[in-house]
Amino acid sequence: MPIADWKGKPVKGKPVKGNPVKGNPVNSVGGFLHHIEACHSARLPGDRLPFRIDGATVGWLGPPMVRALAAFPGVELGADAVTLGEAAALPAIAADLARAGLFRWRGEAFDVRGDLDGPALAQIDRGALPSFGIAAEGAHLNGLVRRDDGLHLWVAYRAADKALDPGKLDHVTAGGVPAGMTPFETLVKEAGEEAAIPQELARRAVPVARIAYAMDRPEGLRRDRIHCFDLDLPEGFVPRAADGEVEKFELWPLARVLETVRDTDRFKFNVNLVLIDLFLRNGLIGENWAASLRRGLDAGEGRADA
Repeated sequence: MPIADWKGKPVKGKPVKGNPVKGNPVNSVGGFLHHIEACHSARLPGDRLPFRIDGATVGWLGPPMVRALAAFPGVELGADAVTLGEAAALPAIAADLARAGLFRWRGEAFDVRGDLDGPALAQIDRGALPSFGIAAEGAHLNGLVRRDDGLHLWVAYRAADKALDPGKLDHVTAGGVPAGMTPFETLVKEAGEEAAIPQELARRAVPVARIAYAMDRPEGLRRDRIHCFDLDLPEGFVPRAADGEVEKFELWPLARVLETVRDTDRFKFNVNLVLIDLFLRNGLIGENWAASLRRGLDAGEGRADA
């Protein structure tokens, strides 16, 4: 089965080969639960109305967006839903709303679906996704290095001028899946652009999990599904910040990564979820708590779908 077509659920109990860290499994997990709960903060529908295209619910609209859409022809406001009559009109509507200051235009089209595994019904600029409550997909890479003293992970420092989460810690490469691309294709592209990882090396990445969540953020409703990959990188390989989105990379022992996730908010919000999955798959969290954390990660399955 091609990696790009993988649609399985998170892999449970599939450890990375080799001794990842020294010491006993962690049994203090309050910090991990904090990150999981933060990413499941949205309560749907709340005060939102469904946004429908071609009979499918593709998003969730808060009162300000409902009022803004009322001015557009072809948009039908009902008591229980907002319906767009012509899917092809969505990009132009989003552009008008961005010019009006409702959200930041990103210049990157994303597919719009009622079911993330179903067909694309329309396209919309990435910057509009949270305002419309439309689900998106992303690809995140655990860049792993095996050394005699244990497993290490490449950590990226996001650039200070990033519009979202500037200066936060991140994966060696991660990115949203643009229109017409698969998560694996996105991973390979982003690996080259963000970290100068050659295509032939990036293509060795292995899919290990899918994690979904619905989260209230300053920019709006984030309904995301992350495709998680592991990649063994040669000990002599050093990623290079190629496109300015990353300030620098550092190679951390996995024990340091675990402590930072558990005890701080230094990592970007959704990166924490992917790393918790990595810790669980490697048996780094005690059995008494591992099942609870796994249930928390799996609780988002389906929440990214409308």
